Amino acid sequence: MDDIVRQAVARAIEAMQGNLGERLTIDDLARAAMFSKFHFTRIFLRATGLSPGRFLSALRLAEAKRLLATTATSVADISHQVGYNSVGTFSARFSGSVGLSPTGYRQRGGQPGPLPERTGQPESAAAVRGRLWFPPAKQRGPVFVGLFPARIAEGAPARYAVVPGGGHYALTSVPVGSWYVIACAYGVFDERGPRALTGLSGPVTVHREVTAHLADVRLRPRHRFDPPVLLALPELRPAPAHRAVAV
Repeated sequence: MDDIVRQAVARAIEAMQGNLGERLTIDDLARAAMFSKFHFTRIFLRATGLSPGRFLSALRLAEAKRLLATTATSVADISHQVGYNSVGTFSARFSGSVGLSPTGYRQRGGQPGPLPERTGQPESAAAVRGRLWFPPAKQRGPVFVGLFPARIAEGAPARYAVVPGGGHYALTSVPVGSWYVIACAYGVFDERGPRALTGLSGPVTVHREVTAHLADVRLRPRHRFDPPVLLALPELRPAPAHRAVAV
């Protein structure tokens, strides 16, 4: 990705973040990026893995998560602040993406309940397995690894695991279909403390007759072109230093 494309996509994301409560069209975002509408949609998808509309929706729900966990603002007011005219539509989309209703998410202080797994697809005897590669780090916390139909951690994963300290993972009885392997963790430390890591592999296409699929995932610090993690994940922060796993 060249610098012109990178700067154009960054301008569009800044426009989204600064106007989450406003009605934004593809034309508005293309103007912010200083690209034609046709080329803008194509370069944005290439840079982020999502369409501009889906990325904007993810930013809105991520901001709603933050407001629900850190403020006493009502659910109705939050829904309007992040661009929804209907509280019912907001609640349905939040629940489908995060795994909890807005009220439930607030009551749990942003912590998840038991994570559901996606149903409705034919199961198979197939497994998806691989290695999780960490960047250099002083500590490692647990790693969430899940299978999702798109390049974003939202909604119920097809299968998932939480792997202590990284290493190898294995997801069994994977439903037939095409899945992205998404990993989330903490593990890079600087003056601000632990930084979020992410990694993606795929798509992995699972057939009934194939019993094993290998998909290594290389974790790296999250950057601004990564869509936010919407699914309410288990606590992934590393243990205190005296209990940390040595690298």
